[in-house]
This record gives sequence, structure tokens and C-alpha cells, in this order.
Amino acid sequence: MKTLSAGAKTSGLTLIELLIVLALLAGVHQAAAQGARFFRISGPVATTIMAFRTDGTMVWSNALAGTNYTVQTVTALPGGTNWVSYVQIPADNRVNTNLLVAFNPPSGMALIPAGLFTMGDMTDTNLYGDAAPANVTVSAFYMDVNLVSYSQWQSVHAWATNNGYGFTNAGAGKAADHPVQTVDWYDVVKWSNARSVQAGLTPVYYRDAGLTQVYTNGETDAVYVNWTNNGYRLPTEAEWEKAARGGLSGQRFPWGNTISWSQANYNGNPLTLNPSGYSYDLATAIDYDPAFNDGVTPYTSPVGSFAANGYGLNDMAGNVEEWCWDWYDSNLSSAGSPYAGGTDPRGPITSPFGDRVVRSAGWDDFAVIARCAYRGVLNPVQTPSDVGFRCVRRL
Repeated sequence: MKTLSAGAKTSGLTLIELLIVLALLAGVHQAAAQGARFFRISGPVATTIMAFRTDGTMVWSNALAGTNYTVQTVTALPGGTNWVSYVQIPADNRVNTNLLVAFNPPSGMALIPAGLFTMGDMTDTNLYGDAAPANVTVSAFYMDVNLVSYSQWQSVHAWATNNGYGFTNAGAGKAADHPVQTVDWYDVVKWSNARSVQAGLTPVYYRDAGLTQVYTNGETDAVYVNWTNNGYRLPTEAEWEKAARGGLSGQRFPWGNTISWSQANYNGNPLTLNPSGYSYDLATAIDYDPAFNDGVTPYTSPVGSFAANGYGLNDMAGNVEEWCWDWYDSNLSSAGSPYAGGTDPRGPITSPFGDRVVRSAGWDDFAVIARCAYRGVLNPVQTPSDVGFRCVRRL
């Protein structure tokens, strides 16, 4: 069974089935002055609609592994031969039966499917000792396709400072379309609240356990979360890793087991040029990415400079590291770990050294840091030039 946004049986569609599809779709996908917009799934075997959801996703069945299915659209029925291809979905090992493809996610966001995945290091035998594999279930959520850019940060920051929010750091960016950096964890959380309010959503972070005082000022670890609110927030560590893997399982990187400058912005250190380098690093020099090394640090790249992963997300390896919600826990799979076999784990209640988790790699990090399983640690007051963030939202 697959889940897509709106579809119809590709062959043998009865009149009753067609009427059901029309009834489901008519009030959801509207094209201005053109009536309803209809979708169907075209493939080597007939598919059947199983359910249609209020968020615009449709569950469909009978996908044949190893083949491609094309989602097609038409603005009026009967469509005849006028169906237009919308997107092609490969039914392979990256696509499981819980895949969600949204045609109407929030602007600039991608839908990350719900489901079980193996979090942690399955490729390099737990290289750093804190990422032993753990089976984790994550609910579906939306994630920013791109890192928060400097211009996006500035826009919300300006609104927030005019509406009672206070920040310790103004933030920085090499250019408007580069990721924001030099922002600490507290400012990122407050900024997420401001982004929510500015967009007419309900903020997620509060200063009190009763969830009545929106977090707008100061730097405090007494931050409470209303996980049911629809506003923007930082991803949990589990959400981030599931999103980074893009539907792949057991691979080092969001696209496979090797990395090169054609795929990410990172600090090259290949084994072919350095005995202490990495066999899976295919960079052509021991150096920063030459495409972005202009002699003036930081050597960040414009957001979205590289191909997206399987979930449509950019920069899930390289460019800047990303703040996550969780306090740092030293072992993913130890007895009593908040991640071991959990559902929507949100990390420990505190950290022995007061550190939060960062994920991904920065422009100055080696390939080993860019692995999906790598777990970074940073004190929440730190503001490096190789750390930024992106937001998520609940469905």
C-alpha cells in the first residue's frame, strides 16, 4: 500500500468508483476559475484508492516493486488523453508502504512520512560509540526543504524585535541566500515562536509548565513544549535523522555510502590523498570545497545548492550543522535510553554537561561528520559560524 495525494484507479475504474473519487477531490484541490483538479496514478498494474485524508494525502494499493508510477493531473473529467504527468514515484527499496507524498504541504516544506526506521550507525560499526542502532518510530511531520537562510532569519527577526521578542545574537550570513549562522539554541527557539505567530500559527515553546507564557525573551533551560500546537519548532534528533536518510536504510549519507563535492559542501580529506583520510570521501583535494572557498570564512554555500534527498530536502549533509531539540544522551540504544525502541522520542530530560544535539556537518567538517548517524554536541549558548537550523511542523 502507498500513500499519495489524490489518485484514482488506473484501469477498470467503475462509475461508482469514479463518483467516489470526484466527491473526495472536489472540495480539496481547487484550480482558480478552472473547477476541480483531479489526480490519478498510472503504472504497470491497476492501483486502488484506499483512503483520502484531510491533509491532501491519499492511500493507494498494489504498487509493484522495481517499477515507476506516475501521478497525473487533469483539470476536468473526462480527461481522456489529456492527463498531464505531475510527478514520478519509484516503487523501490527507498519507498515503503507508509510513504507520504503531499501535494499541498506548507510553503517551503516537505512531508516526512511516519514509520519505523533504524536510527544510528549501521555502516561504520558505531564509529564514535554513541550511536549504536536503535529502532525508532516517528510520526509524520513537515520539515523545511532548506536551511533557514540569512534573509529569512532577518525578516522574522525584524518582526519579532518589533513585537516584544528579545535575542542575544543578531545572527549572521555570508549572503542573503546562505544559511544563517552565529545563532545560539535559545535564540533559534524564540525565533521559531516568532515565525509561528507571524504566520498566524500557535507557538510551541513556553516558559511555564502550564503552557501559558510564550517563550519570547531571555536564555533559560526551563523551556516547555506543546507538541500538539501547529507552530514551527526544532526537529527532535530522531525526526532529523529520519528526514536526513530520505527513505534509505543503512547508508552513510542521504544518498548512499560515498560523498563528494558534487553532493555536499564539506572539508575534503580523502584516503587516496591522506593515510588518515576516509575511504568514502571522493573529494579531489584535502581542502574546503573549492566552489565556495573564496578566502573569506565562513565558506557556506547558498541553501539548496545540491540535489535533494529522497524526501526532497536539501543540505542534510554539509554546509552547516543544525540545532535539534534534544539534550544530548550518550547512547542511543542503552537500557533506559529515550531512543531505544521508542515512538517519537524527544531525548532525555537533561544532559550531564548541559549540551544540546546538533546534526549534519558544517562547511569545515570532514566527511565522517556528514554521515546521517553522526551525533554532534554543543552547549546551547555557543554560536559557531558552521551551525544553523531548519524548522519542522506537525501535520
